[in-house]
Formats: sequence, structure tokens, C-alpha cells
Amino acid sequence: MNPPALVLASTSPYRRVLLERLGLPFATAAPDVDERRHPDEPPERLVRRLAEAKARAVAVNHPEALIIGSDQVACLDDAILGKPGDQATAIAQLERASGRCVVFQTGLCVLDARRGQAHTLVEPFRVHFRTLTRARILGYLERERPYDCAGSFKSEGLGIALFERLEGDDPTALIGLPLIRLIPLLESSGLDPLGA
Repeated sequence: MNPPALVLASTSPYRRVLLERLGLPFATAAPDVDERRHPDEPPERLVRRLAEAKARAVAVNHPEALIIGSDQVACLDDAILGKPGDQATAIAQLERASGRCVVFQTGLCVLDARRGQAHTLVEPFRVHFRTLTRARILGYLERERPYDCAGSFKSEGLGIALFERLEGDDPTALIGLPLIRLIPLLESSGLDPLGA
């Protein structure tokens, strides 16, 4: 039996580049999902729910595919730091994160649309920030402009200069798609990146 087509339920360029690392052919599709948080919804539940909702939304147009959904939030204390969208919000986020630990929760879903069977998980990753001066924050934002990134930085770029240390099992989770956790889910569905 031929393995199913692979579809990434995301238009994120960061997730696309990550998935390209595996060398498997795939398509991308934009999921039409309401991403608002439910009242009192814990971050872990939010990202798990949205990852699966994105995969199921794309399955409507790809009923024979294996679909990857993912969602991520950055958490500081009990607050979720979203994508800043502009410089003022990014400054506020980075000032708040200065000298502290931000926890990224990344939800992952692999949905076999043929069977309607979904496997979901949440991968945490901790970012310990250096103490950041306003001048350093402004210098960073001017150079990288990470306004479409949760937490206001790109760890795969100059954002690495903002950190004291990183803590987690899957460094790709921080960018938005935990490949180490994804690979066994793909293998169990007949897609092996190593072709073994």
C-alpha cells in the first residue's frame, strides 16, 4: 500500500522550512480555524486543541492525506505572549521577559484523514532570557523585526543573543514544529524520512 500524501496545515514559513529538513514531499494548506482561547483554558490544552482543529480543517479538502497540525504559545507566568505585530508590543514583551524564563508550549497533531485518527501531544521548551537593556532590545528589533513570532524573537537567527540558556528535549519545538516528536508519528503512518 502506498503511503499517504503529506500535508502541513499551516502557511507558516518557519514550519515549512522545518518540515523540509525531513526530505519528504508535502503540500501546505491554510487551515480556517478560530484561534481564540477559551475562557480559563490552560495553554497546554489550547495548543493541543488548535493543532488538531487545524489538521481537521484541512482534512476536509484532503481526505486521503496524512495531515500535520501545529500551534504554539509563549507563556510568562499565567499570561500568553502572542505574536507582537508591531515594535511597541515587541519591546513590551522583551522587557517583560528580561532576566526571566518564558515557556513555549507547542501542540502537534498528526491526523490520518483516511481513518479520522489523530495523535496529539504538547512539547514544552523553556527559554531563559538574559537581562536585556532597552538599547539591546531596540538594536535586536531593528535588525531582525520578529513581529510575526510569538515572544518577539527568532531563535534560529539573532534572537539567540537574547538568551542565557535553552532547556528542552526538542529544539525545533521552539521554532514551531517539534521534528523529534513528529518523526515517530510519521513512521507509524508509513512515512519514514530515512526510507528504512
